[in-house]
Amino acid sequence: MANSGVILKVYFDVMHLYYLAQYLPVSDKLTEKGHTAVFVIHQNTDQIEILKQVVTAEQLNVIWVEDTQTARARYLADKPDWLVTGNLMEDLDAIHQHTKTALMQHGIGPKSCYYTVSKALTSVRFVEGPHRLERLKQLYPNGEFVDTGYAKLDPVINQTSQAFDLLKAELDPTKKTLLYAPTFYPSSIEMLPKNWPEQLSDYNLIIKPHFFTYCKKRYKKQRALLAHWQTYSNVYFAAQHEHSLLPFMQSADILISDASSTLFEFVALGKPAIWCDFYKLRWTYRGIFSYRFKQRLDPDLKYFAEVATQVKNPSELKQAIKKLVENPEIKADKRVEYTAKMVGQVDGSVSERIVAYLESH
Repeated sequence: MANSGVILKVYFDVMHLYYLAQYLPVSDKLTEKGHTAVFVIHQNTDQIEILKQVVTAEQLNVIWVEDTQTARARYLADKPDWLVTGNLMEDLDAIHQHTKTALMQHGIGPKSCYYTVSKALTSVRFVEGPHRLERLKQLYPNGEFVDTGYAKLDPVINQTSQAFDLLKAELDPTKKTLLYAPTFYPSSIEMLPKNWPEQLSDYNLIIKPHFFTYCKKRYKKQRALLAHWQTYSNVYFAAQHEHSLLPFMQSADILISDASSTLFEFVALGKPAIWCDFYKLRWTYRGIFSYRFKQRLDPDLKYFAEVATQVKNPSELKQAIKKLVENPEIKADKRVEYTAKMVGQVDGSVSERIVAYLESH
């Protein structure tokens, strides 16, 4: 039962589907302790069937809203004890009259938005590791920040999540498995050759792009290339409803990524990664506009080179994979060191710490 007999009503603001993987371990812990967890899902007409499919599969307690304004009206009307958000939420004063708010950032990557989302201060922000905690305290001295670790990884550490089934996906379990998980922008996708999976025929290749790559119009070139790669027999292309990276991370031996928080997540599991430090940039981010690229990515990006094999040219990628397959222990000590610094405690108890805070406040 709940702590001190008090039953909490906690709302989770699901602006985008990929927030769920971070929320679910916390909501499961809340439910286990007798509290009520409600997912407020923002409808997207292009994605509604996918959203409904996930809601059914995860058996979520859901409120559907049309947009951020509708969601806000619902929070003001329902007055939950806690509102958990995964992104910036403006004008919190009215909500704070009846509801406390918590920010659980949806990723732990190197984009500058990791820090700027706290410009509108929630009642508390749950933070990953001492480095980020210290930076946030310096940027927002009036904020409440608590280093709990990254809840998304709890199911893997506790062995409560199911690994991706290679046999069911018609991949070869005797081969090493690569997971390519690029972000949407800046992305490495369009920098890779059309026959890339053919170059990696000795391996299984799971491709799990960012949610926006699947659905945003401006990334149609990325989708075209991904659709071609999907035709290779050694490739599994994750379906849109497979919203969580966790099963794929569990089954993969090596991660290949770019400016995605997935890299920190993967090395936190004690596995080796490759950082594709090459990106297809819009013309508005090149030349005299290159400052925009630097603004989008935070200096924390430099830590990728500490924990992963850095590749600056697509032509070098195949050899980098081969070397890491043969020597997975490369940078193992650094992975441990920087996980403690950038991700925090990886002990399977992050959700428990978060729920304990919600209960005691």
